[in-house]
Amino acid sequence: MLPSEPYRSLDDYLAAGGGLGLSAARAVSSETVIEELVASGLRGRGGAGFPTGVKWRTVKSFASPLLHTSVVVNAAEGEPGTFKDRAILRANPYAVLEGALIAAIAMDARSIVIATKAAFTEELARLRSAVAEVVAAGWCGDIDVRFVEGPSEYLFGEETAMLEVIDGRPPFPRIAAPFRRGVVEVVQTRGDAESGSGLSANVQMAQTEGQSMAPPVLVNNVETMANVPAIIARGAAWFRAIGTTESPGTIVCTVTGAVQRPGVREVAMGTTLRAVIDLAGGGVQAGRRVVAVMVGVSGAVLVPDQLDVALTYESMASIGSGLGSAGFIVVGDDLEPVSVAAGVSHFLAIESCGQCIRCKEDGSEIASLLGKIARADGGESDLQSIKARLDTVADGARCSLASQQQTVVGSLLSNFESQIKARLHPGVTPVDVHFVAALVDIDEHGATCDVSFAQKQPDWSYGTADSGKKPVERFADHRADET
Repeated sequence: MLPSEPYRSLDDYLAAGGGLGLSAARAVSSETVIEELVASGLRGRGGAGFPTGVKWRTVKSFASPLLHTSVVVNAAEGEPGTFKDRAILRANPYAVLEGALIAAIAMDARSIVIATKAAFTEELARLRSAVAEVVAAGWCGDIDVRFVEGPSEYLFGEETAMLEVIDGRPPFPRIAAPFRRGVVEVVQTRGDAESGSGLSANVQMAQTEGQSMAPPVLVNNVETMANVPAIIARGAAWFRAIGTTESPGTIVCTVTGAVQRPGVREVAMGTTLRAVIDLAGGGVQAGRRVVAVMVGVSGAVLVPDQLDVALTYESMASIGSGLGSAGFIVVGDDLEPVSVAAGVSHFLAIESCGQCIRCKEDGSEIASLLGKIARADGGESDLQSIKARLDTVADGARCSLASQQQTVVGSLLSNFESQIKARLHPGVTPVDVHFVAALVDIDEHGATCDVSFAQKQPDWSYGTADSGKKPVERFADHRADET
């Protein structure tokens, strides 16, 4: 999946065994393809780890009798500390495309949308070139492959927000799951009182029982799609021979932070975090001691005595964290825990869209108070307020961003409470809020973060002034102005 040297052409990929999964999928029924995927135990590599075959089977069960299901490749990677999808796209876009075509065959789809960020210029160039090659090779048949170049917002990577972007709207998460509302919107007859969808656009959703005209959509991220061809070509047993019983296969990990060399590495599931830090990052920087390891900004932080945890979904869950997108940020002893907590909270507060009031308002206040403590200007009441707002920040949340405040910031507060409380005393030295942002690149020179995030305002504008409006309000104003 992640070759040691990038495949420069489709011929290189074919010489390495590529294409066999697509041929195998075309030789059997879609049900056989899906059941092989179920048997493989592949779990989604986008963060949640949901069984991929079960997801495919569920989407298939909601197929419309009139309109084709769509397939979407989520290539909008934006989790801080994560670069694995872009590494795959740069080295092996063909496996991603082959996986997406297999998905389209299984779903009886006629369209594949590759949704990525307009800023991913190198990845887009590789993908466009690869698509041209597979089209010329006759791989696509009557399946149309198109690109949607979206914004840089973190929420663009959330499945339902991505579908909103594909439909031409801002990346604001939906309530309806992708298997109920896809990218083909069916507008019902407004004069039919029984057909009102309850949505502002009067959009029909796939029904939970029986059939519906509205087609669902299958969304899988880059790494998940890249796993599919080999599973279909070689079989579920081959895939299960790697990794563990509950978490089979390999996983592509990113390691950044206080390491010798930031990097990306594919390893068998079950490899320990300590080993991955050595393999992908060359070990901890000389003279540095590991204080914590962040799992992007989605899972509870790990402390030094947890570094030998096996990287499986079940092992990470057993210690109260999760695999997320396998982006591990090593925090060295040169950073104050409150500085890291403030940086994480600031990132999540800025990236909140504001549809859920508590997420934006509580999140912003948590970030502000943590910054106040980092600057040696906080008191016990500020810490208590932070804890209180962590209890309410996810109230009514329609996506996981708010719960990430609870999980990541909460774990930093609980693991480093004494160090943080010590900063409430008079005379402590102020520290800067640690800069947390998405990665732009990883190369031989190291890891580069998105420095433009430093100018991003809570309303998603850039510059020195914030409008005071939530992004959902500001974008609504823009749409009103256009009409």
